[in-house]
Amino acid sequence: MVTPQWPGVDPEWSRTIAVGSTSGADPHGTVRRWHLLDNGDQLARRGLAPAGTLLCVHGNPTWSYLWRTLLAAGSDPAHPWRVVAVDQLDMGYSERTGTFRRLADRITDLGDLTDALELAGPVVTVGHDWGGAVSLGWALAHPELLAGVVLTNTAVHQPSGAGVPPALRLALHPAVHRWGTTTSDAFLRVTHALARPALPAEVRRTYLAPYRGAGRRAGVGNFVADIPLDASHPSFAALNGVAEGVRDLQVPALMLWGPKDPIFSDRYLKDLVGRLPHADVHRFEGAGHLLAEDRDIAAPIFRWLAERDVARGGERPASDAPPAAPHREGAPEQEPGGFRPLWAALGEHAAGPAGDDLAVAEMSPEGAVSRSLSWKQLDRSIAELAAGLREAGVHGGSRVSLMVPPGADLTVALYACLRLGAVVVVADAGLGTRGLSRAVKGAAPDVLIGIDRALAAATALGWPGRRISVRDLPAGRRRVLGVETSLAALARRGAALGADPEWPAPDPAAPAAVLFTSGSTGPAKGVVYTHRQLAAMRDTVARTFGIHSGARLVAGFAPFALLGPALGAVSVTPAMDVTAPRTLTARALADAAAAIDATVVFASPAALRNVLATRDGVDAAGRQALERVDMLLSAGAPVPEPLLAQVQQLLPRASLHTPYGMTEALPVTDISLEGIRAADADAAAGTVAGAGNGVCVGLPVHGARVAVVPLAADGTAPGSDPVTAAGVTGEILVSAPHVKDAYDRLWLTQLESSSLPGWHRTGDVGHFDAAGRLWVEGRLAHVVTAPEAVVTPVGAEQAMERLDGVRLAAVAGVGPAGTQAVVAVVETAPPARRAGPAAPQLAGRVRAAARTAGVPVSAVLAVPALPVDIRHNAKIDRTRLSRWAARVLAGGRPGTP
Repeated sequence: MVTPQWPGVDPEWSRTIAVGSTSGADPHGTVRRWHLLDNGDQLARRGLAPAGTLLCVHGNPTWSYLWRTLLAAGSDPAHPWRVVAVDQLDMGYSERTGTFRRLADRITDLGDLTDALELAGPVVTVGHDWGGAVSLGWALAHPELLAGVVLTNTAVHQPSGAGVPPALRLALHPAVHRWGTTTSDAFLRVTHALARPALPAEVRRTYLAPYRGAGRRAGVGNFVADIPLDASHPSFAALNGVAEGVRDLQVPALMLWGPKDPIFSDRYLKDLVGRLPHADVHRFEGAGHLLAEDRDIAAPIFRWLAERDVARGGERPASDAPPAAPHREGAPEQEPGGFRPLWAALGEHAAGPAGDDLAVAEMSPEGAVSRSLSWKQLDRSIAELAAGLREAGVHGGSRVSLMVPPGADLTVALYACLRLGAVVVVADAGLGTRGLSRAVKGAAPDVLIGIDRALAAATALGWPGRRISVRDLPAGRRRVLGVETSLAALARRGAALGADPEWPAPDPAAPAAVLFTSGSTGPAKGVVYTHRQLAAMRDTVARTFGIHSGARLVAGFAPFALLGPALGAVSVTPAMDVTAPRTLTARALADAAAAIDATVVFASPAALRNVLATRDGVDAAGRQALERVDMLLSAGAPVPEPLLAQVQQLLPRASLHTPYGMTEALPVTDISLEGIRAADADAAAGTVAGAGNGVCVGLPVHGARVAVVPLAADGTAPGSDPVTAAGVTGEILVSAPHVKDAYDRLWLTQLESSSLPGWHRTGDVGHFDAAGRLWVEGRLAHVVTAPEAVVTPVGAEQAMERLDGVRLAAVAGVGPAGTQAVVAVVETAPPARRAGPAAPQLAGRVRAAARTAGVPVSAVLAVPALPVDIRHNAKIDRTRLSRWAARVLAGGRPGTP
């Protein structure tokens, strides 16, 4: 055989082997010639003993070339694995048999090959496309060799009610099938075009090479024709056998997925997760069908092999116990009396003397209470809806996406689902249409409960899940939106069933919610919380801020509106668009405060800015209501002291707090306005070591431990020793009972965030001062690696924002890592007419301010508005700014950052 010259392939890996066939597709005694890429002999010549074998099976219309990165990684002396990547018969460079080989034949074929290779365990199968079903069929037939399974964008079952993907339906059409798959190379070219980004020309040519000419493409057409669409198809029984057999696999499993795949979409991933619930799953946002080309899958696969110790049966060494680590401690973690469900206080209020008192209220734009529920009404509504949902098929483990604005309906739906043991999925419209759609599809809910606008979006954008409307809808509207029933109808049904108010306590370790991050530093991530962790969040908030039964809460931030009943607090959401915090006006805040005689207010920094800008619209009664507020909480982004000082004038009695936290752990630390002023004074006087260069966020909250991993010269935090020494800048770590359980279907991200056992890596950068206070300096991803210096952004940004005429500022790095130029981008007040280089006088002032923070600025750009996240209207997208600044400084048109 001519030594191949394929990009990324070591010629030593290519080999052919004669294999006796036992397939029913061949006469007895038939011998078939197989081509494969195999690094086994190479490892042996180097004296390397492989930990096991990866048996890689391609789909249609690729070939073993798909797995070249796994062969390269398996040949690394640091972690040698034998990698056998096969060309299935009639595919790649294997023999063209002239027979129609069905799924059962292909499973048998693969077994014949591994017998001829005398393959010994442990074996991990790796499959893509229809190679996934073939590899799983082999796995089920060889349990004595099997150590694990890896799947990428494949399927073993057509989910009920789901149509065949349009691309496959077209390829199967009699008028298209033969021409599209065999006569022409259209099917190959369309498949290759699915790569994101596009395949390099030489890679595309290599994929096409074994299929030159119609005579070499019969297998491509036959593979498509062998897709079983229904029970009458000859391969249906074989595929169904694989699909059901997979449920019994107990070996480690990994699923790597490209959600942009128009063929094997997330609905197939959901089906596989249901069959292999113990599998580790990672979705690569933006990747598609050819995942192995779109992303590096070798690194996560080999990391998984090591992390799960797959070669040794998936058992981790006992020595992997987490080490003790230094930390900054909050109060003791344990709650007296043990686990109390999230809704315990709600039920207690309903059954007690306060049962007829107000629990939840909604405000109209006119400033009046438009709807309210007492504690008894709330508890009864939850019980009735839970009973109706249960009869409708919602049960423990069901995922329910809630697309309902904060208020009574959302509160009732949330607690009803939690009482049933369902997992609530909360992805708010603040993510924007694209971000919201990506989040919902990734979470793959079984049920979607929404208002009309959300249901219309679900129809238009193809969101998964059975659909339930909030209100009763006309029959025609229900049909258009695909709505089965309504919350109102389910509640009526639950009431007719005689809903039992007694519900069994949930398993504290069971998943309870998937909450989404803001998406300000990349695609929004789903964060999984258990019932225990949600209850711990409630307890942490209660003990840290003293919010207990009897408190009256104005919630300008949706999560706190939902947490109110759990705290036993009366809750009201002001009239505002909760997906756009800056829509909260002073009048709306005052009206809400007056409606419940509020004691606590929660509002984001962006909301507070607009409250201050519209404070002249508050009447005397509204001012009096705000003057009775005892506490203000504001989080989501750093809150400047001058802004808080102005808020203090509006809420003169309130203790102002700015807790630091994130979706993964809310809250982590807390500080008051007085604490901020004291910290700033210490920084200015230099009397406390480590004070300054960032935003002081105070001390750890109840039950939390905080530490840092020091930054390296390249701007990363590669260490494994958490420290709390004053003045040491590093990635911030947190450990607390209310830290998230995991990232949803983001196994690799979760692994990285928990690489130090017992800690969550926040991705934020900061340091402690000698008083034990934490100072946040920015995001790890936004650290600038200038020559001979690592620059964190927040300290310099704060210095710039103290200048007259500068509303917001951001520091970005431009250029190669290690030699980056520090660029300042400022949002001016009044807004600049156009984006571009700042005026010389402004630029000079900005540079001088940055120098006070020890940051040398190479260029200053001015913009009318900095790009911020939708949810908080405050988190600046510095990565986007870096790309924009590089274009501007290279002479490109500024446009909009």
